[in-house]
Amino acid sequence: MITLKTPREMEKMKVSGQIVAEILQILKEQIRPGITTSDLNQIAEAEAKKRRARAVFKNYPHPRGSRPFPGAICTSVNEEVVHGIPGKRILREGDIISIDFGVMVDGFAGDAAITVPVGKVEPEVEKLIRVTEEALLKGIEQAQVGNRLGQISNAIQTYVEAAGFSVVRDYVGHGIGRSMHEDPPIPNYGQALRGPTLQRGMTLAIEPMVNLGTYSVYTKGDEWTVVTRDGKHSAHFEHSVAISDQGPLILTLV
Repeated sequence: MITLKTPREMEKMKVSGQIVAEILQILKEQIRPGITTSDLNQIAEAEAKKRRARAVFKNYPHPRGSRPFPGAICTSVNEEVVHGIPGKRILREGDIISIDFGVMVDGFAGDAAITVPVGKVEPEVEKLIRVTEEALLKGIEQAQVGNRLGQISNAIQTYVEAAGFSVVRDYVGHGIGRSMHEDPPIPNYGQALRGPTLQRGMTLAIEPMVNLGTYSVYTKGDEWTVVTRDGKHSAHFEHSVAISDQGPLILTLV
């Protein structure tokens, strides 16, 4: 069931969203060759604690009942698409890392993701990052009262495929609010005139996951980390967005 948020509730979500954005910016500034994904996770936990925010991903239950997610952030490197587990992996020049992060404050969630190059990367990988972020913005432009949800999905797919990349099909965006994951699911592909009509008060986490090669993915043996089947790089960007009469309001901005 899709829940509509009041203006007051959307203001609370903006507080959560701004905390997410602030911490992602801090993490972005720390990314360099030699740092580990565990180092980044520790920074995120400490910064969330300073702000009295609960890092939602830590101990998040596995959908099939396996072990809960152990990190405060998802750290997905190179061919890892989403749900990478922070640990001893050392970032090296030419890597890219996607960081997905969410918090809960005063009963409401914020969720966002960024992909960051580690030093200098190959031109096609640099383009992949740029196109993925631009595709997110194309999707957000369609988050208008009266539009169909499919217009967000189709805008993302059209932009990504025109650039020569592919959109992941197995994982999608989602509604967000009192829970990190709410209805409706938001695919990053599909027909424009499908899905529910967007209404004032809907809050959506829009998150294109874009691959350099095929869109086919699989989950590694740790039961969390999703990787590209062809081993090519993947990028991921996400914002939490509220639907309003004034247009889409991005809640996860500093």
